[in-house]
Order: sequence, then structure tokens, then C-alpha cells
Amino acid sequence: MNRVILFALSAATLCPMLAAGAIATSSWENVPRKNHTQVNPMAGDSKAIAGGAALYREHCAQCHGDHAEGVGKKKPSLKTERVRIATDGDLEWFLRQGDLRHGMPSWSKLPKEQRWLIVSYLRSLQE
Repeated sequence: MNRVILFALSAATLCPMLAAGAIATSSWENVPRKNHTQVNPMAGDSKAIAGGAALYREHCAQCHGDHAEGVGKKKPSLKTERVRIATDGDLEWFLRQGDLRHGMPSWSKLPKEQRWLIVSYLRSLQE
């Protein structure tokens, strides 16, 4: 009987920890701290949002949809909790690095200012 109680208590304690770990794992732990803490110098600027929207249409919409809703299973929505919890620095880093294993190209050839414009636009979609 003690083993059953111990197992039940362990599972009750462990399950929330595993769930929290799953969130962290699907999150942004690979982003270097210096990038993670970067602040978008154009945050909240309506002109930056408009410029980011134009860049989004040019570079991102064909995969992520006109309104960032995603296209199919392999081209995800950008209106998800994962994007919402990311810092601006995480998003800029991801745009620059890409993830070719999952079909996301690197946008490192775009000037950093343009990547921040796209981040501004993505943030506007979260509101």
C-alpha cells in the first residue's frame, strides 16, 4: 500500500514538472542569452509595424499565410503561444538563424533593422 501511495505522490509531483519541461523544451532555450535579452529598438512604432508588414508579405507570407495563420502542418501559425512567449530578441535571432531542418530559411541577409521591423509586425499580430 505504501508503494501505491508513494507512486501516486511521485506522479502528482512529477507531472507538473514534466509539463513545465515540455513548455521549456518547445520554447527558446537555444537562443544565446545576449540575444534573448535584446530589446526591439522599434517596438510599438506604427511605422515599424507597417514596414514589417510589407517585409512579411514579401518574405514570409508564402509559408506562414497572409495573416500569419500558417499554411499546412509544416508551415506554422505565428499567432501561437510559442511566439507570444518569445522575447523580441528570440524572434530576431530565429529570423537570422532559421531552422532548415523544419523548412525555415535563415534571413541573415536581411539587414538587422529589417528583421526588427518584422518582429514589430509579428508583435502587432499578438495584440
